[in-house]
Amino acid sequence: MATPAGDHGLDLRLMRILDVLLDECSVSKTATILGQSQPSVSLALKRLREILGDPLLVRSGVKLIPTEKGIALRAHVSNILREIDALAVSEDTFDPASYNRRFRVYAANCLGTFFMPRIGELVRREAPNMPLDFCAIPEESRIFTELEEGKLDLVIGNWPMPRDYLRFAPLLETDIVLVMRNEHPLAGRSRIDLQEYLSLDHLSPTPHTSPAISPIDGQLAQLDAKREIAMSVAEFTLVPHMLARTNLVFTSSRPFAEQMAQSGAFSIVGAPEELARMSFYTLWHERSHLSPGNQWFRRLLRRVAKQISEFTPLPSSETSPEAISGNQ
Repeated sequence: MATPAGDHGLDLRLMRILDVLLDECSVSKTATILGQSQPSVSLALKRLREILGDPLLVRSGVKLIPTEKGIALRAHVSNILREIDALAVSEDTFDPASYNRRFRVYAANCLGTFFMPRIGELVRREAPNMPLDFCAIPEESRIFTELEEGKLDLVIGNWPMPRDYLRFAPLLETDIVLVMRNEHPLAGRSRIDLQEYLSLDHLSPTPHTSPAISPIDGQLAQLDAKREIAMSVAEFTLVPHMLARTNLVFTSSRPFAEQMAQSGAFSIVGAPEELARMSFYTLWHERSHLSPGNQWFRRLLRRVAKQISEFTPLPSSETSPEAISGNQ
């Protein structure tokens, strides 16, 4: 007779023993870590084997190694236990004022003048003991490796196709525009078409960035098009100075462009309709999804996004990797 659902006998205690066993591959080490006797852990392993219908750990010489099913169970069990543990940590009990862990964020450069200062203001006000590092977005492979390894906490990105196995939450959306000096032949136009856009000489602060993580070149690649980057600079702060003395054009989000145009020396022209809009979002790894500090920081980012009146905030729902890839 089949075992009824819920009567399999796999309780929380056994799951915690299984979690440590699959990590340590040792009954004695598991007993020491959990403060239990070796016979007790051995009995628990026997029971787990009966419930799950698999040896889970098998002898290989003088050591134990996990079976295929054991390997497959390891990540699932750890995730389940993290979610259960997180239930015991209420958001109301998390105190950002006493949070002192260093937080590391990769952020799109064009967020600098209108987004990151607001983040810094709230962090210093609400979590003054939390060191915060904003870093420029590097090569794509580093981003996801560092998130996975825990060297990086979160990414604020704006490229078209983020990896589908990371957690994702939209932040805000804006128009894409061109900035140029007032003397530029196209200054005063409301918008240019794609053919005109591709014929221009462009200024870029990220000429060697992979199109996969470039908000402009990534969209152009999807259109099977490529712009001519005539000049590049190392920092966004140099962009206005270069535009003021050349007929180069710079493509960016509208809020960044409007801040530049406040000086009166620059004009804003709408980008081709094919470039659509620029979306900003947060990315983080499953391993930090239930971290109270990471959850608090993500809520802070959504608050900042809502403060920016030039934007239309997107829904604040957070999306799992499975949802992004269409498996839910």
